[in-house]
Amino acid sequence: MKKPIIEFKNVSKVFEDSNTKVLKDINFELEEGKFYTLLGASGSGKSTILNIIAGLLDATTGDIMLDGVRINDIPTNKRDVHTVFQSYALFPHMNVFENVAFPLRLRNIDKKEIEQRVAEVLKMVQLEGYEKRSIRKLSGGQRQRVAIARAIINQPRVVLLDEPLSALDLKLRTDMQYELRELQQRLGITFVFVTHDQEEALAMSDWIFVMNDGEIVQSGTPVDIYDEPINHFVATFIGESNILPGTMIEDYLVEFNGKRLEAVDGGMKPNEPVEVVIRPEDLRITLPEEGKLQVKVDTQLFRGVHYEIIAYDELGNEWMIHSTRKAIVGEEIGLDFEPEDIHIMRLNETEEEFDARIEEYVEIEEQEAGLINAIEEERDEENKL
Repeated sequence: MKKPIIEFKNVSKVFEDSNTKVLKDINFELEEGKFYTLLGASGSGKSTILNIIAGLLDATTGDIMLDGVRINDIPTNKRDVHTVFQSYALFPHMNVFENVAFPLRLRNIDKKEIEQRVAEVLKMVQLEGYEKRSIRKLSGGQRQRVAIARAIINQPRVVLLDEPLSALDLKLRTDMQYELRELQQRLGITFVFVTHDQEEALAMSDWIFVMNDGEIVQSGTPVDIYDEPINHFVATFIGESNILPGTMIEDYLVEFNGKRLEAVDGGMKPNEPVEVVIRPEDLRITLPEEGKLQVKVDTQLFRGVHYEIIAYDELGNEWMIHSTRKAIVGEEIGLDFEPEDIHIMRLNETEEEFDARIEEYVEIEEQEAGLINAIEEERDEENKL
């Protein structure tokens, strides 16, 4: 990993008036030039992390580093970070140009340079020609673009975005997701984005931190977190999931719903209790006799790109299926899936334990593969003789 641009070392935060611990021993490193997302429900601690980076809140314990320098005691205006707030925080008595130029005027930048740089960033956020427009006459999406332009005009090391799209309608929010991601990649600035919307996080991020109750419960790429959730909370918070109790009989063999089925997971104890996750889109409808499982259709909704089907097996377990095939309420269908569609979660496993187990398991597999290759090479040599 490159030298981190931002680092949290054992950071906690307690609000003394209520004695509420909102952050619990947070540790992470952020690389320069990537799009990071803090994802969690309201009250999970994600905005608190953002405010501590910005200097709007003090950490109770721990160190906050920016470019290797401890910034706990450095005031907000001296930190090379800028924040885009959900409420935009624009000056209503100023026009677009004056709002965007405000940070440059605080630094006594030359008038001609201010005009040039404002024109450049307004072009980036698709607001050319809006310089003299009143803030009051702008739409929500346009105001958000002004706030983003003001945040990037000083070319900060880090841009912090606190739920910036939550007040926008669905179509505009989707458009802004594309625009923000493209802008971040073009500028190469580190973006730290806070949201409760898992679809936003999956679509925009290089790396996601999933938060719950003041802790980071899992971090990784969007694909890693979606395909390999570490626990029940992550599996249900990130997308839809079918989750059932099971037993890991041995490596690559799991039992659930009274059936023993091939899987791709390993590194666990024989007969260890686990949770089994299968995503709705990984289930394929077949004839009952051709499926690994048999279920009866209870309800279905048309979601545009697929039908969302709710069915129950003979044990009473609920199954959600996403299929382009329409089902008939009351009919029995089969469900088929591949071993790689089965995701195994250990009970109460931390992210550190998960990473260590996977690393150890991969190392053992590589050793076994090397041993097999050596045996085969030896046999080839014997055959040549």
